[in-house]
Amino acid sequence: MRNLLSLLYKYHYFILFIALQIICVLLMLKNRTYQSTAIFNSSNAVSSNLYSAVANSKEYFGLKEENKKLAEENALLRSLMKSSYDILNNSEPIFIKNDSLFRKKYNYHAAKVINSTSNLDKNYLTLNIGSNQGVLKDQAVINSEGVVGVIKDVSANFSTATSLLHKEQKIICKVKKDGSYGPLSWDGSDYRYATLTDIATHVRLVIGDTICTSAISDYFPEGINVGVVEKFERKQGDAFYTVKVRLKTDFKKLNYVYVIGNNYRAEKDSLEKLLSNPVKIK
Repeated sequence: MRNLLSLLYKYHYFILFIALQIICVLLMLKNRTYQSTAIFNSSNAVSSNLYSAVANSKEYFGLKEENKKLAEENALLRSLMKSSYDILNNSEPIFIKNDSLFRKKYNYHAAKVINSTSNLDKNYLTLNIGSNQGVLKDQAVINSEGVVGVIKDVSANFSTATSLLHKEQKIICKVKKDGSYGPLSWDGSDYRYATLTDIATHVRLVIGDTICTSAISDYFPEGINVGVVEKFERKQGDAFYTVKVRLKTDFKKLNYVYVIGNNYRAEKDSLEKLLSNPVKIK
């Protein structure tokens, strides 16, 4: 008690000053409309900014879940696109559009890239889905920008894919405006560019022409964006153009991707294997 009284005595001028300031503020708020409104509005502004900061923080920390939901929704929507169906020649009632029968050809699975490289000769990426989620070897991988790669190995809940930036990866692509196609590959130098070859010299190429996947591709649905023509040339003694393609996909910013399953790939592969084992005529 003695210490408390000593403290009050020591700081009594300061305490009196604070008390008088509080009384002045209360009197102002009670009798002056302008000051009262100004102080009230100021406190509201502070509160609003605080609530806004809290809301923004909650929104930021919820982005991961929202991105996952959006990726899954986009995968579903892509599976419902017309390009994911094939026309049937029989009467199997799977999907009907304008009196033509269709059947589901492609399935899309949303995945998150949990590891990737872009500065090696043979780049790869690791995904957070595997066989339990329907992923199989040799399925295509794309993102919202364009082609990404092809699934190489699969475990129960993870998978790895060879990137388009892989010196042994070749994808059949075409010039969108006229359908001329050839193999597209990466030369191991700049992650932003790839090379398209075997384009006939009668094709009227223009810088900026769109390059996309061809129906002849073993992995990808037709029409998936790949990039645009940066430049092209005809090398001496060559009957075809060599085309430098600026890739649409930014391989240094891979986040969410889609794995595309071809429902008829196994059937097609088994049939084509028969060509390597021709029937002997007796």
